[in-house]
Amino acid sequence: MSKINTDAVTFIGERLCLNFANTASWHNREQPIERLINYETLVYWSKQMEIITLSQEKHLLEQAEISPHQAEKALANAIELREAIFRLFKAVATGQQGNSLDLAILNKYVNQAYSFVEITPKNRGYAFTFHKGQQEMNCMLWPIVQSAVNLLLSEDINRVKLCEGEPCGVLFCDVSRNKSRRWCSMEDCGNRAKAQRHYKKKINQK
Repeated sequence: MSKINTDAVTFIGERLCLNFANTASWHNREQPIERLINYETLVYWSKQMEIITLSQEKHLLEQAEISPHQAEKALANAIELREAIFRLFKAVATGQQGNSLDLAILNKYVNQAYSFVEITPKNRGYAFTFHKGQQEMNCMLWPIVQSAVNLLLSEDINRVKLCEGEPCGVLFCDVSRNKSRRWCSMEDCGNRAKAQRHYKKKINQK
């Protein structure tokens, strides 16, 4: 199975939908680097993010071998949803109005996801689950859709940012107390910006 590199970039979005948006590297340039290169990598990423179980992972990979065309279609759906999520939250981060076509795409998947919704008992309360659709080849998309809806409708939408390291394109929810986060990570774009400032300073001193 081809495994996606689940390094820090995969997880730094702080919200599932933003982590999903970050599965394309250098997302803010004309030709991003695609990390979901096949359905298997989508399944593996989903397992790493704990939105599918080990038994689901096994089932989905078996189904992909039996129905490769359906697997390709599921991957295409995932990428369509991811790109709509990326553009919508990029618009949020840059103070722009979201595109109506991207909203239509998200709403299409909202309708699909919520057709599988069930309220089930959990501990002494209840939980919002997608158990009814856990055998679907698109099943990993349902919690991602829920995450996007929750974030769009919450006060945390004001914390969504785009990494200032152009053309990085990483989206994240700034959970710092004073909303001071600027980079995908200090080790990556943060250090690059620091090095660029140092270089410019040396040039100006000559």
